[in-house]
Amino acid sequence: MRLDYLRIAGLALLFFVPFLGGVHLFDWDEVNFAECAREMMATGDYLRPQIDYEPFWEKPPFFIWLQVLSMKVFGVGEFAARFPNAVAGVLTMLLAYRIGRRLHDNTFGWLWALAWLGSLLPHLYFRSGIIDPWFNLLIFAGLFGFIEFRWLFFTRFEGRTFWRRYRYLLLGGWLLGLAILTKGPTAYLIVLLVLLVYWARYKFRNRGFLTHLLLFSLAAFSVSGVWFLAEVIAHGSGFVQEFLAYQIRLFSTPDSGHGGFFGYHVLVLLLGCFPVSVFALPNLWGDRQPEDEVLESDTLASCQRSDLATWMQILFWVVLILFSIVRTKIVHYSSLAYFPLTYLGVLTIWRAIRWEVRPKVVGILLPILGLLVGGAQMLMPLVGQNPDWLRPFFENDAFALARLAVPVDWQWWHGLPGAVLIGATLAAWWYWQKKQAWQSAQTVFTGGALFVAFTLLLCIRNIERYTQWSTIEFYESKAGHDCYVKPVGFKSYAHLFYTQKPPVQGDCARDDYPTLAEGKSGKKVFFVAKQTNTQELPNLPGCRELFRKDGMVYYERE
Repeated sequence: MRLDYLRIAGLALLFFVPFLGGVHLFDWDEVNFAECAREMMATGDYLRPQIDYEPFWEKPPFFIWLQVLSMKVFGVGEFAARFPNAVAGVLTMLLAYRIGRRLHDNTFGWLWALAWLGSLLPHLYFRSGIIDPWFNLLIFAGLFGFIEFRWLFFTRFEGRTFWRRYRYLLLGGWLLGLAILTKGPTAYLIVLLVLLVYWARYKFRNRGFLTHLLLFSLAAFSVSGVWFLAEVIAHGSGFVQEFLAYQIRLFSTPDSGHGGFFGYHVLVLLLGCFPVSVFALPNLWGDRQPEDEVLESDTLASCQRSDLATWMQILFWVVLILFSIVRTKIVHYSSLAYFPLTYLGVLTIWRAIRWEVRPKVVGILLPILGLLVGGAQMLMPLVGQNPDWLRPFFENDAFALARLAVPVDWQWWHGLPGAVLIGATLAAWWYWQKKQAWQSAQTVFTGGALFVAFTLLLCIRNIERYTQWSTIEFYESKAGHDCYVKPVGFKSYAHLFYTQKPPVQGDCARDDYPTLAEGKSGKKVFFVAKQTNTQELPNLPGCRELFRKDGMVYYERE
């Protein structure tokens, strides 16, 4: 068993760590959090997050602390900013293996770990610099601590010391508290909804449930409350009030232009979590236990398996419905659903291995979605070599047309990851039809892992050239210079991180746009704007255009 842990950890590190720093951080989220970490180090203020050296009340500090630790080890840069999530990937796969092996068997444990490695977005996010991998891991681990405690409460509770009885409840609450410190009280809201729905399922008659929920909640807020209290003592209540107001606003209004249709996250989870999402479909509702498994239901392990499946179904639907209602639509908002999706998908595979139960929907959708996703990736170099195909769709957007005109070196072999995914999917479908579910899962998860890894390796730099490459090159050229760099007409954090902006000395107002544009800034100023929105920059006194590139215009004001 210990050797399996080492193998899984080694496999995770092999896929998640190499080339982490091979491409710039993407605006906004990746650069945002990395810049918060850099500014923490620059100011020495590790209590509250800052952005542009002003309080940043959108996020609490736990993930930023992890990035600070990484940057102290590896230096400020892309690798250090993304490395904490690679660690989260290792821990997630190890936790999945441990739970799967204990409740089912070694095969299930390996399948659950491989499902994380071989599914598209779950793999991709462990190579990113966003908050959600740690946020989701802490929420799931906290919730599972509560579940484990309840199992203990009904089976082996009496005659034990207080710690032996309540350790899972307390550890789960403390982990949930860290989740609150990672991204905010949404963590507690999600878990609370899951617990209440589970309780309602048993008509609110589950013995001791409300008392245990109260203790669990106290443990959670005992951790997160430490930071909130320290912040209030150090800086007053203003930061905490703004933080809570932002969390409420996020649920009620589309944030930063991220709106979308109601079924947005259904599509994201189906395609983004391919292939495990296809296997999960039969288990998203109801009890699909085969007859042979029902005969084992009198055993403790089987009861716990059935109960965990119920918990996972509830968690999936709570996340999906909640973030379908929330008006802000961003891909990673529903990423907590990756835990129940991977578990329920592997449950389908495990039952197919053990009892040869093979839902028809898997045989239908597996090749269709594999061809769709793999084919889309194979088309990327072809479309990249023929950008004129896309011009009719953007004929009224001069900025988008300028981006399409960026010279990018696309080669036919950049589409090989898509061919790998299609080949793996068709082979897996063939194994599935031949009742060889283990070989089917191995094949499709291997194909998924290789697809993500090589798509990132071969294509991500080309994609960045369309989106931000030349602008970040300009920012990097100003690092260490005694000047100001200011985006105009669009929101960005990249100029802060890549110019390595030092702490503002004296009156911060001299760094705002009106002062830089019309006042005496005391330094040379560089403005960056989209060619379609230069605002009043061409008419500012002492401001001259330097050059235009890839849809952006660069100005200098002495």
